[in-house]
Amino acid sequence: MLSLLSTNMTKDIKKTLIQSGLNEKQADIYLACLELGSASVQKIAQKAGLPRSTVYETLEILKDRGYISTFLKKKVRHYSAEEPERVVLIAQQKADLLKSALPQLEAMVGKNRKRPSVRFYQGTEQMNLVLEEVLKEADAVSAFGSAEDLLSRMGEYWDDFVKRRVDKKIPVRAIMHDSPEARQRQEVGPKYVRTIRLVQESHNTHGLTMIWKNKIAMFSFIDDLIAVVIDSRQLSDMQKAQFEHLWERLK
Repeated sequence: MLSLLSTNMTKDIKKTLIQSGLNEKQADIYLACLELGSASVQKIAQKAGLPRSTVYETLEILKDRGYISTFLKKKVRHYSAEEPERVVLIAQQKADLLKSALPQLEAMVGKNRKRPSVRFYQGTEQMNLVLEEVLKEADAVSAFGSAEDLLSRMGEYWDDFVKRRVDKKIPVRAIMHDSPEARQRQEVGPKYVRTIRLVQESHNTHGLTMIWKNKIAMFSFIDDLIAVVIDSRQLSDMQKAQFEHLWERLK
């Protein structure tokens, strides 16, 4: 039981590190260093279960970002994880620095605010960044999507996203193609502040579109995992109008 609790705790800490900006390998290597205290690249690679070359490159990145320090011991370079409190302090200092520049950044954005902006993301970790944006900004979400794709490709993060969305009381209206999974989600919808209407299975597509405020996020789950975020009042209004038209027809 103790081993299971320890494993679950490590998973939670790793998830937090990833949400704070590290990728999966960086989180694994930082945690390995934290457990080892100080060690050579070879020992850290063994602990993390990663190739030595990958670990060396990642350690140098973590060192530059303030997560790792290094020293020579008997002519062999050793790496040591910075204390967690210092890592948090560094993150706070970076956040304070960005906050101090916010007025100037907002002024620069204001000049082009009327022009649509398009951002591209690739991979699960970057898709998660888009979903974090939804949690931060949305007061309601309209969505088209495939229930099967969400659950199979987004994994544990999607469950965590839904929990936090419910905690923030952000309602979702979703249009999904008819399937056993979609019907099950429709049945338990009220519990998750979610209303689902179904389209015929023949209209099946693989992906997800989310609309909130002035933004549209489109996720593709086939082959490479890709997300596109469009920030445009005009385009989001068009998407919302199309959604409302279909939503009413599916009563």
